[in-house]
Amino acid sequence: MGFVVALGLLVDDSIVVVENIERYLRKGYSRFDAAIKATNQITLAVIGCTATLVFSFLPLLFLPEAPGDFIRGLPMAVVLTILASLFVSLTLVPFLASQLLSKHHSAEGNIFLRGLNWLIQGSYRRLLNGAMHYPKTTLLISALIFVASLSLIPKVGFSVFPASEKAMFLINIETPLGTNLDETDRITRDVERIVAKVPHLQSYATNVGKGNPRIYYNVIPRNETPNYAQIFIQLDKKVRPEEKVKIIDGLRGQLTQYPNAVIEVKDFEQGPPVEAPIAIRLFGDNLDTLRSLSVKIEELLKNTEGSIYINNELSTQNQELKVVIDHDKAGTFGVPMAEIDRTIRMAITGLSVGKYRVDNADNDYAINVTIPRGNKQTMSVFDKIYVNSVTGASIPLSQLAKIEFRTSPNGINHYDKDRYTTVTSFLKTGYNTTEVTAGLIKKLDAFQFPKGYRYQAAGEVEAKQETFGGLGTIILITIFGLLGILILEFGTFKSTLVVLSVIPLGIIGAILALLFTGYTLSFVAIIGIIALAGIEVKNSILLVDYTEQLRAGGATLDDAIQEAGETRFVPIILTTLTAIGGLIPLAIEFNPLYSPLAWVLIGGLISSTILTRIVTPVLYKLLAPKVKVVQNIE
Repeated sequence: MGFVVALGLLVDDSIVVVENIERYLRKGYSRFDAAIKATNQITLAVIGCTATLVFSFLPLLFLPEAPGDFIRGLPMAVVLTILASLFVSLTLVPFLASQLLSKHHSAEGNIFLRGLNWLIQGSYRRLLNGAMHYPKTTLLISALIFVASLSLIPKVGFSVFPASEKAMFLINIETPLGTNLDETDRITRDVERIVAKVPHLQSYATNVGKGNPRIYYNVIPRNETPNYAQIFIQLDKKVRPEEKVKIIDGLRGQLTQYPNAVIEVKDFEQGPPVEAPIAIRLFGDNLDTLRSLSVKIEELLKNTEGSIYINNELSTQNQELKVVIDHDKAGTFGVPMAEIDRTIRMAITGLSVGKYRVDNADNDYAINVTIPRGNKQTMSVFDKIYVNSVTGASIPLSQLAKIEFRTSPNGINHYDKDRYTTVTSFLKTGYNTTEVTAGLIKKLDAFQFPKGYRYQAAGEVEAKQETFGGLGTIILITIFGLLGILILEFGTFKSTLVVLSVIPLGIIGAILALLFTGYTLSFVAIIGIIALAGIEVKNSILLVDYTEQLRAGGATLDDAIQEAGETRFVPIILTTLTAIGGLIPLAIEFNPLYSPLAWVLIGGLISSTILTRIVTPVLYKLLAPKVKVVQNIE
């Protein structure tokens, strides 16, 4: 993805240099002189353009934790490619231009250039003149458009990472705790018969008693357990993501009410692993109170529209046999605790006392001593156990201990040393995780928790905090970095402000592009917005830099703005078209991970290119910095 994004950007600097050389050739300069003069005139602007673009991607290299590891290849590819393109555009490109470009140029240019000039001198010139006469009205309209686009963000929605575009998914099967392997296998085979009828099925692989191997980068395999099975399903590679979603929804409808088993049909998700889209952690010391609270939260989730696959860690408990020893009696009869433990172990599971080898055989056979039994051990074994005292007397276990059935949790979790349990839920297709979670949190805030007990939203809420928390720092670094570069280049804060005004104009198109394509404002989409800032600023630098050069050459403010807007119209249009052209393959692939970034850049480039041609000159007129007249500008 990094190389594809860089593809549309690496020719930008060369386009600007070659277009400026061609402009000098049309004025009658020789190829050598045109290459030297045009490159000298544009060098500072090109360096500034590249520096801002590099700096918009550079902070992403230092994004912390899992999100940084996930995205780091993109900025690395773009930064190194753009730096290489800068070197080529200022060295090799002018040399080749001085040797290969045509010596004879018409003052009006070729048919393409004449068409653009007709557009510039017609529609664009009239529009710019009108905006220059009403600068405050122009800026007010632009601000209203920007605010209106921001109001669309709730409709666009937020997400951390999208579902995988791969034509594959999982079915997890879990039977009641204590179910043997044969029963789990029987249920799994029933599910396989349903899976075999799935349209576009290519293959499926089943593991009973454990999870599949690590078949996807963020799915951790499940350890051996007899009441668990997993089916990995692969569809035809030509199946589109929306078709896969329909297949998953169909299977969910068939398997949701399967008796004596919990069957979950789950798609793969991009990004770092998340336990579930909705997860509520309950903190407290007493397990019974936590269990009571978790049941209430579980019921709350069941009544939440759109929730499926609700899991409560404490709803299922282990059933255990506990041998409660009467220590006073054991001491009276002179029976050591270790002897009771050893005798019970021998009776239940047996004790290994040696090995036996048949003559000329390669294998050893373990000799295991235990109480006689059939194929299965029964509770009657405890009536047959006698324990030896230190005097050698055999005492029935029933005289020293009693056998009880007790329940216990499957595990006791700790988070920052506090005991907790988690209730999780997935969502049906078409439901927005952010909206559902927000409604659930409102209900939890109104819930009366006992003293010492509290909740914490985890799942996608926590993933957003971890992912977008790092982005906040990156955005600040990018903004201050761009400010520093632009102030160094222009020397005034006013010119810097004019250049940066292009960023809100690009956000307008980015939001509209996400809205029209149906993608959410995800982690990758926000990366695209950060990158968009640097790409937009490049075009604005070309416009403001040339305006100040013309003013330094003696042109009036209005004339300089008008001429700069018309002269830089062509390279700005060309660089925008090449950038969009390089992004089109990512956009039309409709990949839920990569395509949002491409559409954000395409939408932002279109809106900023259209609006900046009007807004930037108008803002420059209102904030025009002082410029010292030093020379005539060609």
